[in-house]
Amino acid sequence: MTEESIDPRVYDLYDEYCHTQMTRRAFFTRASALAVAGGSALVMAEALLPRYTEAQTISFTDDRIKPRYVEYDSPAGSSGKMRGYLVTPAGKGPFPAVLVVHENRGLNPYIEDVARRFAVEGFLSLAPDGLAPLGGYPGNDDDGKVMQKSLDKDKLFTDMLNSAIFLKNHELSNGKFGATGFCYGGGVVNNLAIIMGVDLNAGAPFYGVAPALEKVPEIKAPLLIHYAEDDPRVNASREGYREALKANSKNFVMYTYEGTRHGFHNNSTPRYDETQAELAWQRTVSFFKQYL
Repeated sequence: MTEESIDPRVYDLYDEYCHTQMTRRAFFTRASALAVAGGSALVMAEALLPRYTEAQTISFTDDRIKPRYVEYDSPAGSSGKMRGYLVTPAGKGPFPAVLVVHENRGLNPYIEDVARRFAVEGFLSLAPDGLAPLGGYPGNDDDGKVMQKSLDKDKLFTDMLNSAIFLKNHELSNGKFGATGFCYGGGVVNNLAIIMGVDLNAGAPFYGVAPALEKVPEIKAPLLIHYAEDDPRVNASREGYREALKANSKNFVMYTYEGTRHGFHNNSTPRYDETQAELAWQRTVSFFKQYL
């Protein structure tokens, strides 16, 4: 089923399902009650669920990369320990490093694939699993979002900050460090820019909520900020963020991608917009190559 064939109300319901504690059963029940033209709203709802296997772009056996799971300390985090997916480019290094921060459901296969994509481009990449203290990503997004919601948000952010420090200081890192993230992860990147100061060399958040505007003067890193056009929840903070960055003479570029919805970079669901996602990706890779 194509993006265009799905009723906008089903997309809106899916966004609510993704970002609240709504169960899959409730999502399907509410979708089935919608009267839509051109088909069944329930079928449309089912089509929006991620298909991670079909969406993989870089195999974990690709000879251009070396992926593995790693454990590291995370003082003051959820448990004092963290686990992440570290992907090294083939070669001796050292390499510029990029942190890839997941959405609100833990380290799912899409985020692991993004980490592999960065490694193919020559970056040492780490995708931390914020659910590691609870046993890790459970294999499905429904349980994952419930698990992530149960964590103390400040300790979860500390786990992401410690992941950034671990990667920046890794023996295969050249010390140049960037961060990107999606949805929840985009918000994390915006806040890492404040907390890390000059230790963050570049940040590229995708559809992330803006940080506290009074903290914007503390940002030192150049930012490449991506928004979807139809994303009212996240975009409510966009213009205030833009004005604060401008008022404080920060180095940033902000793009809003025409015709897209929240999650347009995630190629595992029909929200994916191939043209705009590829444009955002190429901009991000070029941006990191410039600053890292």
